[in-house]
Amino acid sequence: MKKAVVLGAYGFIGAACVRALQADGYAVCGVGRSLESAKKVFPDLVWMIRDIADTTETDWKDLLSDADVVVNASGALQDGTRDNLVAIHVSAVERIVAALKGTSATFVQISAAGVSEDAPTAFFRSKARGDAVVMASATNWIILRPVLVLGSEAYGGSALLRASAAIPCIGGRIFADAPIQTIHVDDLAAAVAQAAGGKLGTHFVADLGEAETRTFAELTRRIRSWLGYPKWSAEIEIPEWLLRLVGTGADLLGWLGWRSPLRTNALRSLKSGITGDPSHWQERGGLAVTSLEETLAAIPATAQERTYSRMYLLLPLAIGCLSVFWLLSGLIGILSFEDAKSVLTERNVSSGIAAFAVIGGVVADLVLGAAVLVRRWTRKVCAGMILVSGAYLLFGSWLAADLWADPLGPFVKVLPAIVLALFVALLLEDR
Repeated sequence: MKKAVVLGAYGFIGAACVRALQADGYAVCGVGRSLESAKKVFPDLVWMIRDIADTTETDWKDLLSDADVVVNASGALQDGTRDNLVAIHVSAVERIVAALKGTSATFVQISAAGVSEDAPTAFFRSKARGDAVVMASATNWIILRPVLVLGSEAYGGSALLRASAAIPCIGGRIFADAPIQTIHVDDLAAAVAQAAGGKLGTHFVADLGEAETRTFAELTRRIRSWLGYPKWSAEIEIPEWLLRLVGTGADLLGWLGWRSPLRTNALRSLKSGITGDPSHWQERGGLAVTSLEETLAAIPATAQERTYSRMYLLLPLAIGCLSVFWLLSGLIGILSFEDAKSVLTERNVSSGIAAFAVIGGVVADLVLGAAVLVRRWTRKVCAGMILVSGAYLLFGSWLAADLWADPLGPFVKVLPAIVLALFVALLLEDR
């Protein structure tokens, strides 16, 4: 049995490649940096847990020594605390092809349609540099460049597309005339498996995508129809200055660990259009790529897709609301320190204990409100918010039970905050 190693094997594209290669009879080994994420996607797959950006050439030689096929499905959209584009798209590829030198393994590089050294985004430029490294290498290489990838799983740009299409009542148009082509993720994976089989030869670059091109506005309307929603009552043009502002905010959140599809690289790529020329793939005898209509027909939308599309919009709002709620609670405690103390001292609590309780509450509120914005802490912070809220209600009921009947509801209003934190903790998933 031939062995295939898939880099980024628990990702959207990587997971589809694993399934396609397994269906073709390969023994597949996955490479990824998170064992937890890896086991969620393929609990029974053989995994090599590595940070691809930091793995040395010597380590790659050991990891790939008996591989017949190596598929690079790893990648990142933009620099951030978790990602470095040059390290992932260029340096790692340099070490991998050096490790494969002298072997008979086929190296399949999954790139992106539209990459070039002078592209408008660092993503495309770094991908182009990585492709150039592959083409200059002595390996049996193949580079596949897909257009916008869709599938039953929504992640990144495809998730944003669904969320945009699910906005109720009034739709927002962005880059309405940008040309877009799509490809089903299973078609991309089938192309990878076919290329890995060797029947198409090696040392070639091919774009992968459907033949038809449509505008982004048309694509969004088509996805909305697929979700089962009626036409919008109106559509409004979103000004570019607002998109730039959103992109800058998403870039900043990237340094807190959030991989938003609204980051500047994604918006610039969308503005330029996402298209390719699949003619070379067809001339080589590559498998046919289904149209958007065939893709959507193969993955009919259910209540699950509709719910996810709306939840995708609500989740960042929920996290932002939690942060504002806790930060304001802490700031108000500072600004109204004496009033906050008096709530306890008027109920026979000593001044020292009351001051300690208020200061402790202020610190906890500010820390939780800020920490919930850091991606790797968010779920744990939500658990902390629930515990602190529970303690607040418990001790508050013991010391000032009459506040339950207060017209402003200082205790009652904590209950929806607990539910909101629970909502975020349960829905927060990478994959």
